[in-house]
Amino acid sequence: MDVIRIIVAGARGKMGSEAVKLVQRTENFKLVGVLDHKDGGKLLNDVSDYDGEPVRIYTDPKECLENCPADVWIDLTAPKAGYHNAKAALEYGVRTVVGTTGFTDAELDDLKAVAEEKGIGCIIAPNFAVGAVLMMKFAKMAAKYFPDVEIVELHHDQKVDAPSGTSVKTAQMISEARTKKTQGHPNEKETLKGARGADFEGMHIHSVRLPGLVAHQEVLFGGGGQLLTIRHDSFNRESFMSGVKVAVETVMNLDTFVYGLENILD
Repeated sequence: MDVIRIIVAGARGKMGSEAVKLVQRTENFKLVGVLDHKDGGKLLNDVSDYDGEPVRIYTDPKECLENCPADVWIDLTAPKAGYHNAKAALEYGVRTVVGTTGFTDAELDDLKAVAEEKGIGCIIAPNFAVGAVLMMKFAKMAAKYFPDVEIVELHHDQKVDAPSGTSVKTAQMISEARTKKTQGHPNEKETLKGARGADFEGMHIHSVRLPGLVAHQEVLFGGGGQLLTIRHDSFNRESFMSGVKVAVETVMNLDTFVYGLENILD
């Protein structure tokens, strides 16, 4: 089994630290470098609870890529940094697995163009929890029969983007199966601005941000005399790691860009 050399960007964040643990416990994964916003030049071993082979921290993605020959770049940072990090990795010929959300369509198109120009894989997933991916798939199935739908997503209060990438991806998938319509009364008016949430092709997305939450979403379908609710809950960030592992293993055999974990799951 070939060893996959990995760089983790955002290695000391809540998601990144779980990714470091994943790499450490996976037999054919090897951590060769990490990117963080501080402590450049220090060893990850000295500033965290990481106890594996010595790994140096870099604050500049290009310096990290130049000094740490890698097969896969895992990015779990913030949207602005994630875009630049992923683009740099692809330009260096390193496959990328990105869990950062909040990219613009133009940024996604740019990353796709670079990946295809280089002929290497790039996977961007709004959500790496397999259960969340199934929720999205089930919602798309239901939308064919229940076109009246609203989405409620709930996350911790430190999340910087709203609505979440998962909810937007869910709405995109639903729109593929649903005849476009505006949900609610045709003459409804908001007496308090924002009360109906964000509008995506007539579907409303409501974002909740509270301490104590991790990542949760429910898709509500209404029909005559009935309500169908499809819900997924992540209670900790370990729930995302099975999807990250699948993405890393899959991206090694890709030569193009993939958006959404559902596109690589059987």
